[in-house]
Amino acid sequence: MGLDQAVSPPGIVAGIGFRRATTGAEIVALLRRALSEAGLAPERLSALATAADRAGEPAIHEAAAAFGLVPAGVDAAALTAADARVVTRSSRIEASRGVGSVAEAAALACAGPEARLLLPRIASAGATCALAAPADRLP
Repeated sequence: MGLDQAVSPPGIVAGIGFRRATTGAEIVALLRRALSEAGLAPERLSALATAADRAGEPAIHEAAAAFGLVPAGVDAAALTAADARVVTRSSRIEASRGVGSVAEAAALACAGPEARLLLPRIASAGATCALAAPADRLP
């Protein structure tokens, strides 16, 4: 999915970054924590986005299915385009992915060019999660 291919605008988008060994259960727990911290009901979640090369991983499919969703893969160009709106900077992720936060960039890219972060990146042992929404759909 490129930045210009964002779904007709989604509501709340969760961006997820994760290590290959991370379980679906860990991602689900982190998503629930993020929604709780943002004061949002799980039903408000309309998309789950991650880097395109990770969108086929079983753990992200398991996590998305727990919310009745299918993961959206965001290509590297769209992640990079969203990086100017990312507020969290990880030097390790910048070196490997070229963005400060995969979770924030994926959420922002999927939610569209006018999207804003509702919750900057939070982390568990093996995953990160950020929440974004189009400006006209902010809670």
